[in-house]
Amino acid sequence: MKQYLPLLIVGAIIGVFSAALIITYALIKDKKESMGFERTMKDSELMRRILRYAKPYWFNFVIVGLVMLLSVSYSILSPIITSDIEKVISAENGFEFGEVLWRVVVYAAILLGSLVGTYVQALVLQKTGQKMISHLREDAFKHIEGLSHAQLSHIPVGKLVTRITNDTNAISMMFTGMLANLVKNIFIIVGVLVAMLFINYMLTLMVLCFVPFIVLFTLIFRKFSRRAYRQVKNGTTDINTYLSEHLSGMKIIQIFNREQRKMQEFEEKNDKLYRAQRGQIFVFGIFRPAVYMLYISSVLCLFFLGAKGALDQTKILGQIVDGATIVAFYMFVSRFFNPIQNLAEQFHRLQSAFASAEKIFTIMDIESDVVDEADAIELETIKGEIEFRDVWFAYNEGEWVLKGVSFHINANDTVAFVGATGSGKTTILSLLCRNYDVQRGEILLDGINIRHIKISSLRRHFGQMLQDVFLFAGTVRSNIVLRDDFSDDEVLQACKYVNADKFIDKLANGLDEEVRERGNNFSAGQRQLLSFARTVIHRPEVMILDEATANIDTETELLIQDSLNKMMNIGTMLIVAHRLSTIQHADNIIVLADGKIVEQGNHHELLHQKGRYYDLYTLQFNKEQLKKLV
Repeated sequence: MKQYLPLLIVGAIIGVFSAALIITYALIKDKKESMGFERTMKDSELMRRILRYAKPYWFNFVIVGLVMLLSVSYSILSPIITSDIEKVISAENGFEFGEVLWRVVVYAAILLGSLVGTYVQALVLQKTGQKMISHLREDAFKHIEGLSHAQLSHIPVGKLVTRITNDTNAISMMFTGMLANLVKNIFIIVGVLVAMLFINYMLTLMVLCFVPFIVLFTLIFRKFSRRAYRQVKNGTTDINTYLSEHLSGMKIIQIFNREQRKMQEFEEKNDKLYRAQRGQIFVFGIFRPAVYMLYISSVLCLFFLGAKGALDQTKILGQIVDGATIVAFYMFVSRFFNPIQNLAEQFHRLQSAFASAEKIFTIMDIESDVVDEADAIELETIKGEIEFRDVWFAYNEGEWVLKGVSFHINANDTVAFVGATGSGKTTILSLLCRNYDVQRGEILLDGINIRHIKISSLRRHFGQMLQDVFLFAGTVRSNIVLRDDFSDDEVLQACKYVNADKFIDKLANGLDEEVRERGNNFSAGQRQLLSFARTVIHRPEVMILDEATANIDTETELLIQDSLNKMMNIGTMLIVAHRLSTIQHADNIIVLADGKIVEQGNHHELLHQKGRYYDLYTLQFNKEQLKKLV
């Protein structure tokens, strides 16, 4: 028994290590939710959805599979050739150089073929993988475009950015190498195992004794790895979300001298991500050395049994082990465990890809609150007649913003909505464009319920000019045409029509002047005039102005007011304005309070009634008079 003491020591070490892992896993098994083990999608479901993007490129993967055989053949044949060379060299009656040379040439040829195959495999996979990821990224972005305003308001922008960039990159790593190497390593493991069985089944059985421990380690660390990756993904998302918001609001942070406080908040999130990444490294730092321990243990057992059999010339399970067999098995054991160690690393990446895929598909599984009906129609042209019939709407259940609102707007009329903040003015305009859907009642456009109209068709007939004008990075021209095909003459005519040409002509590059992020190199009035030009050039039948003249200087307001007077002749116009002086010529003024219509009529009619509108107008008039006196 003493002669087998080394084997018993190795077995005891592995047994103690395995027992420690099992006990650790058992202790936290019932605490999966608190430890972050919660699952929302099965791996099989994630793989099925990911492979859907690979289906169009099946032929490329067939090529990769055929080329992969070269690398697999090298891993299996090289130990056999090396063992054969050992037999030739150690032959008692000597050997001829030619007998060794042709074996070396065969070995070199297989090695060269393996290297070429690896290059071709990497090239094909990189091109194919990038195409697949591009399609996934486009699908994710398209789906986000289709979400309703309410849903987009609840999802942080940084979170969406992370999904389309970081998470798709993690999946890209799986497409561009990991899956192919995973299959390749499995083929190598199976091929090496078969080759070992043919050479010496006794030593093969010894190697297989370590396989159950490999499976055990993999199953246990799989749980810890998934948890670690989720925490890293969550930490990355939190940082991206924080940066997206606070870099955009950096001016406010500086104005209120909150740099130190915001730095502390960032450090907290950064530290959270650091701890998550440290935990991920710790998990993998145990897993791979554990597999390497099994590899070293198998080599020690090989040398022990092989040396004992060769020196004592004793049979072990009916087979004698010679030097050539030891050489072959030493290489085979390396070929057997190296793919397993690689599988550990690929499993590491696979968990990252699955964690990322879960995040992406969770976003893509969100169904939009506002969708087209199955038989929704297209509207080529509209007159611009609008009607609200007993409309009730709430952003949050039970908190009604509109309460039984009903009104009718004739085509080509200019109608203004007036009321205190929160009375429902902007909500009415959002409902008309189906940014949200009403809970009760109906909204008609030219006598057709807007739910029966395709959303894209409906919005194509509306032009919206908001108080907070959003300009994209690019040029003045690109922000007006929004990538549609308009000639320079059409762009200049639109600018002149809304008085935007007066400041554009003063720009060094005219229409080609650079627009920085959010248009921060233009004044509020200039941005508003550009939004007017953008609306006019697209020729909408219904125009919506939501506080378009707020926070504008007097000179610019005169230009905007002149632009508004011109645009009133284009089609139906809906205006929300706090400055009542801008809506005196409206055909109808609807006064709202607490989500209900309390008055409506033209400017003179409402003043004559001396109701809510009269009070608002008198208050603003007195303020204007006071400003002039001061």
